[in-house]
Amino acid sequence: MLASFTLIGAAIDLISKSIAFARIADQPVRIDRERVLALAPEQIGGLLPIHDPVQVIPRVLELQLVLNPGAVFGVGAGKRWFFVLFTGIAFAFGMWMFAKWTSRRDRLAHAALGLIFAGGIGNLYDRVVFGCVRDFLHPAPGVHLPFGLSWPGGAGTELWPWVSNIADALLLVGVGLLMIRLWKTPPPKESDQRATT
Repeated sequence: MLASFTLIGAAIDLISKSIAFARIADQPVRIDRERVLALAPEQIGGLLPIHDPVQVIPRVLELQLVLNPGAVFGVGAGKRWFFVLFTGIAFAFGMWMFAKWTSRRDRLAHAALGLIFAGGIGNLYDRVVFGCVRDFLHPAPGVHLPFGLSWPGGAGTELWPWVSNIADALLLVGVGLLMIRLWKTPPPKESDQRATT
């Protein structure tokens, strides 16, 4: 189950990015890794043609091409190798969790770890092959935070100002499922703790 979720999730992410970058703008967009790496993180957006977002469902979802040199929410722009290393460490920790912490019947944990691995693989592939992450999903476009609130760091007043991808969604869902799994698992009894010490 872990392998199925990982492979299918990673394939969906990479295929969706390829389709998005081939069709959202007026012409297919090809990302040249060398050009990305030669530019400062704040300049790589200039490699994309100017294009209008594609509205899928008004105020729910639009598609817009973005090149992200950092991680989720644009954090850590230009720290590509840090995120490559972090992903490797996270995979190792996830495999340790899978081997030591789950049983054969623990489908929720297997699905959660598979989704996390799939999201990690999708974005890791982009960082290694393109030097940045290809994003295209913008949820809740034009919907603003209530009461005039704004995000810290100058992200604006939009409810979700970030553009992301399927890999990011897989990571968020996987982490959420893992938290549910941890929450549903009863803590070990005192007698069990004594037996293990």
